[in-house]
Amino acid sequence: MTTTGSKLTTHFRNAVLHIEPTPRWVRAVFNGVTIADSKRAILVRSTPPRRGRPVYYIPTEDVRMDLLTPSGTVTPDKHISEMTYYNLIVGDRSETDAAWSFSDPSNTDDAMDAQDAPDLQGYVAFAWEKIDSWFEEAEEIFKHVRDPYKRVDCIPSTRHVKVTIDGEVVAESSHPVVLFETGLRPRYYLPKIDVRMDLLRESETHTACPYKGTASYYSVVVNGKTYDDLIWYYPQATPEASRIAGGYVCFYDEKIEGFEVD
Repeated sequence: MTTTGSKLTTHFRNAVLHIEPTPRWVRAVFNGVTIADSKRAILVRSTPPRRGRPVYYIPTEDVRMDLLTPSGTVTPDKHISEMTYYNLIVGDRSETDAAWSFSDPSNTDDAMDAQDAPDLQGYVAFAWEKIDSWFEEAEEIFKHVRDPYKRVDCIPSTRHVKVTIDGEVVAESSHPVVLFETGLRPRYYLPKIDVRMDLLRESETHTACPYKGTASYYSVVVNGKTYDDLIWYYPQATPEASRIAGGYVCFYDEKIEGFEVD
């Protein structure tokens, strides 16, 4: 494991892990009990071909280990070491394989990998979706850990955007807000005043994004045909995405043949 400033970057065959301390106070709550409370967590990010969401690894001293019981699940990882899983039991609730830890990296099958394998002994990670609530400082965060290397910019534009579905112009605007999110295609959020809201139907679908907030959806009805969950919007948004909150909607442009951008 090599150190550059405060960052720990571990390289090993066919993959790179970025391991760095986080200055954020991290807490996890399950069934009303704080099961992890740490100001010493590390953030583990993987790059291709192991790309995935960042994960907090928390020192065992900052975890309620008395609430974790080995589940019997052990998964080998030839690049790091064996992953031992734990069941989480708090009061009348439990989750299977809700947490894991790594053993000594010298246990890897490949000796070459073992030489450079990151030593994550003494840390525990949790399956994000199996925990009720996560907090960074005093703010609850949703969906997954926020990647410090991911950026979201909401920029007003004068591009002309036109959306046509089955011959009907559903939206047309020269006042979009373009959302640029690291690693993803640009999204064009259009003012509701420039959208045929009479063709939209509220959906029961909701999704969460740690960078933007919780999205609600509309289906679109054109010429008697319903296009499910074709539009989303944020009734409220994070401060970083406040420009798209409330009065703007976004179309799944990859699902629409008649989506034109100047």
